[in-house]
Amino acid sequence: MNDPVILTLLGLAATFALLLLHVPVGIAMGIAGVVGFAALAGPSPALAMIASEVAVTLSSLDLLTIPLFIMMGAFANVAGLSEDLYRLAYALIGHRRGGLAAATISGCAGFGAVCGSSVATTATFGWAALPSMRKRGYEPGFSAATVAAGGTMGTLIPPSSAMVVYAVLAQELIVTMYIAALLPALLAVLMQYGAIAIYSRCYPLHAPIGPKAPMNERLHALAQSWQVILLALIVVGGMVGGAFTATEAAAVGAAIAFVFALMRGALTLTGLRRALTSTASTSAMIYVLLIGASLFGYFAAVTQTPRVLVEAVEGSGIPVWAAMCLILLVFIVAGAFFDELAAMVIAMPFALPLVISWGFDPVWWGVINIVIIEIGQLTPPLGMNVFVVHGVAPDIPFSKIYRGVLPYLASSFLRLGILMAFPMLVLWLPSVLS
Repeated sequence: MNDPVILTLLGLAATFALLLLHVPVGIAMGIAGVVGFAALAGPSPALAMIASEVAVTLSSLDLLTIPLFIMMGAFANVAGLSEDLYRLAYALIGHRRGGLAAATISGCAGFGAVCGSSVATTATFGWAALPSMRKRGYEPGFSAATVAAGGTMGTLIPPSSAMVVYAVLAQELIVTMYIAALLPALLAVLMQYGAIAIYSRCYPLHAPIGPKAPMNERLHALAQSWQVILLALIVVGGMVGGAFTATEAAAVGAAIAFVFALMRGALTLTGLRRALTSTASTSAMIYVLLIGASLFGYFAAVTQTPRVLVEAVEGSGIPVWAAMCLILLVFIVAGAFFDELAAMVIAMPFALPLVISWGFDPVWWGVINIVIIEIGQLTPPLGMNVFVVHGVAPDIPFSKIYRGVLPYLASSFLRLGILMAFPMLVLWLPSVLS
C-alpha cells in the first residue's frame, strides 16, 4: 500500500475522531481533506482547492434544487398540509384493523412528496399522528415505531434531498433519480401496509379497529386536502412528464406552497420567519456537508485511493455478492449513527467506484443506497428516526419503540432483497420515460 493511500486512511480516521468530538460531519471531512491535500501538495494548493470547491458547490444550479424543495416543505408545514393528508388517510382507511397505522404511513408518504426530508417527516407526524394513535388505543411502542418507519418515506419519495445529493455526487440527472425512485417508493408503501396487516392480526389489541367515517366526512376530508394533492401532482407529475426540470419544479412548488400558506392565513410574521429560518439552517447544513465531502473526495481522488481499493477487492478473489453485502452492512451501520446525507457522503467516495467496477448501474445503486440508509434510520442501537420520535414522545421507552420497529425492519430487508434481485423495478421506468 503506497503512502498516499495510507494518508487517505489516516484522513478518514481523523474524520471519525473529529466526529467523536461532536464536530459537524461536513467540517470534519473538510478539515481532513484539506490537511491531507496540504500534506501532499503544500499549503497554497490546499487553500486554492478550498476556494475552487466552495465556488463550484455554491454555483451549482442542480444543488439549487435542495433549498427550493426545503422551502416548499417549510411553507407546506406552516400551512398545515400534513394534517390535511393525515385526516384524509384516516377517513378513508382508519376503520380497518391497523388502519390508523396505515393512515400514518400514507400521510408520511404524501408529505414526503412535498417535504423531501426523513427527519422532518418523522417530527411532523410525531406531532400530528402519534397523539391520535395513542388516544385510540394503539400500543405506544408500535405507534411510535409506525411514525419512525413512515418518516423514512421522506428519504425515498421525490423530492428527496438525499436523491439530489446522490445525483450531484454521482453525476447523474436528478430527474432520472426521481423517476427511478417512484416504483421502489410505491413498493415501500405497500410492504409497510403488509407489515401492519400481519402485526395487527398477530396482536389485535395493539391496533384496534376504529369507527368507520361516514361518506360526508370522507368527502369533506378530500375537499380539505385538494391543495396538498395538487401540489404533489404538479411537482412530481411535472418532473416525470418532462414539463419541468428538477430545479424548475422546486421553484414552482415553493411558490405554490407559499400561496397556499397565504390563502390559509398561516403566513403570519412568525410563520414566515419560522419557514425561512428552517430553510436557511437546513440548506446551510447540507451545503457545508457537500463542501466538506467535495474537499475530502478531491483529496481521495488525488491519492487514487478509490482505484487502489477497486484493484485490491478485484485481486482478493472475494465474490461480488460477499463484497456487496459488506458494503450494505457498512451503509446500514452508517445510517444508524448518522443522518441520511452524512451516511451517504462519508461512504460514497469509496463504495461507488466499486459498485460501478462490478458493472452495476449507478442509478440502481443510488436507490439501493437510499433504501439501506432508510434501514439504518430504524436500526438499533441508535436509528436517527427512532431518536426523533422519542424526542416527540419521551415517555415511550426506547425498548418499546425498537420492538415496534421490528415488523417494519423485516419489511424493509425484504424490500431490499427484491430490489437487488430485480433491478428492473428501479431501471424500467427511467428507460421508458427517458
